[in-house]
Amino acid sequence: MRISGKRVRRTRLIRTPRFVVAVEIEAVIPEDDPSEPCIEAETVELLRQVAEHAERGDVAWLGRHGKVYQALEVPG
Repeated sequence: MRISGKRVRRTRLIRTPRFVVAVEIEAVIPEDDPSEPCIEAETVELLRQVAEHAERGDVAWLGRHGKVYQALEVPG
């Protein structure tokens, strides 16, 4: 079900111990309550999939869905 309202682009960061993935998503500013953008169910599912692939270290898949940043271990 699509939420009616203005569609806006937002960046969401998915963080795991090894990676941060920046994912561009579409959010909706509902006409009935414009106080905060909402995320539709399909987008929530995409973000869940991104988190699962990040946990598994599937960099190829992640690269097709966002920008991938990897944590470095710095000797110190």
